[in-house]
Amino acid sequence: MHVSDLFSPHGFAVKQLDSLDKRSTRITLEDTIMNATKNNNSTSEITNEFSPDMIVDRLLPKLIEGNREDVRAIIARALAGGVSSETMAECVAWPIHETLHKLSRKDQIEQVAFNYATRALRNVVDHLQLGYHRQQRNGQRVMLFCGPNENEDLGGQLAADLLEAAGFEVTFGGGGVSHDEILGEVHQRRPDFLVLFASAASDAPSIRAIIDAVKGVNALPGMEIVVGGGVFNRADGLAEEIGASRVAKSPAHLVSTLQEPKKEIASSPVASATKQRSMRAVA
Repeated sequence: MHVSDLFSPHGFAVKQLDSLDKRSTRITLEDTIMNATKNNNSTSEITNEFSPDMIVDRLLPKLIEGNREDVRAIIARALAGGVSSETMAECVAWPIHETLHKLSRKDQIEQVAFNYATRALRNVVDHLQLGYHRQQRNGQRVMLFCGPNENEDLGGQLAADLLEAAGFEVTFGGGGVSHDEILGEVHQRRPDFLVLFASAASDAPSIRAIIDAVKGVNALPGMEIVVGGGVFNRADGLAEEIGASRVAKSPAHLVSTLQEPKKEIASSPVASATKQRSMRAVA
């Protein structure tokens, strides 16, 4: 069974879980130890078992059930099988985060199931970041903010953790912060990058106001404003239309994007009718 089969167009995700064969999805720590010591003649089976898609298929139902014990065991088994923490973050945790957000937006998951999954997934993210390979500090400072709800905050945390491991000095402010407060922090801390990641559609006007304010006074000519995830993954061209200097689709993409050479900051563009339509379309 693929994970997409759990969700009907008109049903709630948590109500589809009764049809699962729970024995086939239950992973124990003893299994982890056994698989770590298997002979090399079963390498192909192990590789397939530890592919990101297979891990997602096993993990997502357990997250939705709120089965924290099985979630921990699945993660432990994957890590013991040689899957890196970075791969787990980018190819397992982030796709699940996006799936949960999509289901919630379309009202295809009950709130209690969404809460179970999001909070258990945060425990996974907290655990994974302890295993990231950490690079030396690169001397660049990042301030990162995100959308207001729990799921968007989790997306922001994924991005902040990976950026920090990549050598950036990161300050993560989460969501629900007014653009006036963000501007105040920016002027005080003077980062190299202001990142607005996993933002909600309702954040788009404030993000535009931040970009216009920063470019209008030209107080921080060397700072770039970078956006990604969230609403910017759902509205092609929105990032460019509101004047962001860079855009990223995922946390790992954000890291590689910020590692590119600095860009020349252009003056604030005049808001267009196309931009206004794009912002309304994703609201």
